Amino acid sequence: MEYKGGKVVSWGCNIFGQLGIGSNENSLSALPINFLDGVIAVAAGGSHSLALLADGTVMAWGLNANGQLGNNQTANSNVPIKVEGLTNVIAVAAGAAHSLALTDDGSVWAWGRNYNGQLGNGTTYDSRQPGRVALLRVRSVVAIAAGGFHSMALLDDGTVKTWGGNANGQLGEGDVIDKTSPIEVFNLANVQAIAGCAFHSMALLHNGTVMTWGLNSSGQLGNASNENSMCPVRVEGLTTGAVAIAGGGSHSQALLADGKVMTWGSNLAGQLGDGLNEDSNSPVQVRNLRETVRIAAGAFHGMAQKADGTIRVWGLNAFGQLGNTSDENTSLPVAAGSITGTVYAIACGGNHCLAIVE
Repeated sequence: MEYKGGKVVSWGCNIFGQLGIGSNENSLSALPINFLDGVIAVAAGGSHSLALLADGTVMAWGLNANGQLGNNQTANSNVPIKVEGLTNVIAVAAGAAHSLALTDDGSVWAWGRNYNGQLGNGTTYDSRQPGRVALLRVRSVVAIAAGGFHSMALLDDGTVKTWGGNANGQLGEGDVIDKTSPIEVFNLANVQAIAGCAFHSMALLHNGTVMTWGLNSSGQLGNASNENSMCPVRVEGLTTGAVAIAGGGSHSQALLADGKVMTWGSNLAGQLGDGLNEDSNSPVQVRNLRETVRIAAGAFHGMAQKADGTIRVWGLNAFGQLGNTSDENTSLPVAAGSITGTVYAIACGGNHCLAIVE
């Protein structure tokens, strides 16, 4: 039976209204977003949020300085507003200050900040309304992802296109020059999932291998090195077994088939969840976490949903983004409280979180 959608709860930083609750006060626990129902997917950006409704339209809220809410305005909104001109959407993604949508005909739309070309329309001008990404229509897009200042698209042939900011090689095609139109990631095929991070990128292959590229100053590429890479490299020890990936600010996450979660990269705030605060340039296991079915990563925190439906969070908590009624960081997973009902999806933004509940 087709999923008809649920409601959204949010918690964490709310300086720009990114929680969508009608105020700008941070929240240390999950709060419902009123008058928003029928949500089938959510995406959390740097300081804004997106919700895909079952009818194929998109709602947005939070920071709007670059037009990332897509309503032809630049005023922030602490309640959900409709993105203009979008129908038949099947997926959404949010970057630091730009937004992406994938429609059922395999085309990609983008709006918001475009200084680095992350809208993929051949220019560097911001857009307050969705515009089509200049993808050649030889193949259809099946998934999208947004990094901090770059964008990604997975094609139906298992290859990946990228565009936007590339100062650290996060576009994966061999140089460090920004691109205002999509280009193909070098030597990458058989991809089943993609994830955008602040200044690096991730891809999950059909055989369970995880590939990464871009900035590696904190070991976020996971290849036992701290050198940037302008083309994909294999994550050490994850040559098989991964079933999902998530990218944070300067850290990375992978969900394994056995329900364990592996992390690597920056760990200043405990975002690797291993009980320490030391960076790791190869994967470490999140402690006290089993039977995981979903993962998400924020700028400095991580989140996982267990098979029993409960949510675990770890890392930076200065804005309440762990949702445990505290503002203290933790390097080990803790339960996010105040969430009632069945959780269908989770998302982490810069310093806030979203979940679809029913």
